Amino acid sequence: MKKLAALLALSLSFPAFAQNQPKEKPMTLRSVLLEQLKTTHNVEDWFVPANIAVQGLTAEQVNWKSTPNSHSIGQLTYHILFWDKESLAKFKGETPEKFSGNNDDTFNNFDSKKWDATVRELDEVLTEWEKAVEAADDKKLAEWASTIAHIGTHNAYHIGQIIYIRKEQGSWDPAKGVK
Repeated sequence: MKKLAALLALSLSFPAFAQNQPKEKPMTLRSVLLEQLKTTHNVEDWFVPANIAVQGLTAEQVNWKSTPNSHSIGQLTYHILFWDKESLAKFKGETPEKFSGNNDDTFNNFDSKKWDATVRELDEVLTEWEKAVEAADDKKLAEWASTIAHIGTHNAYHIGQIIYIRKEQGSWDPAKGVK
């Protein structure tokens, strides 16, 4: 009987606890897409964002490959940049840069002499994506939602590869978010 009374008292406290929790704004399509873009750009959340993943690397580190058939950090970063720029141009109604259609080019056209510029441009393109999603009307967001969600997923996938490569080469500081 005492257990039943304790259980009843405990269960009555849950609604009061829930009422005291801060109310979160309801998620909208815009807020979900922005959250995905920001967490793959510069907001630390469940995983390391791009800005931290590519931070503080030398030309030697960005060219390193564990095997000849692997991609380097530089190639992966260039690939992310290429596809984010390509998609953003289309989203804005602009003509994207000429592209051969060969996805290998989106990796192999990386130039380590331009590493700092590549990192800076990636940050700029990711920022532009966030601003474009913030400014877009609801109809356009609905039309582009799947593509934008895939951009976030694609970026997260390759950021994970970058972190893995950094761990393999010994250039990753676990204090930055991934042990």
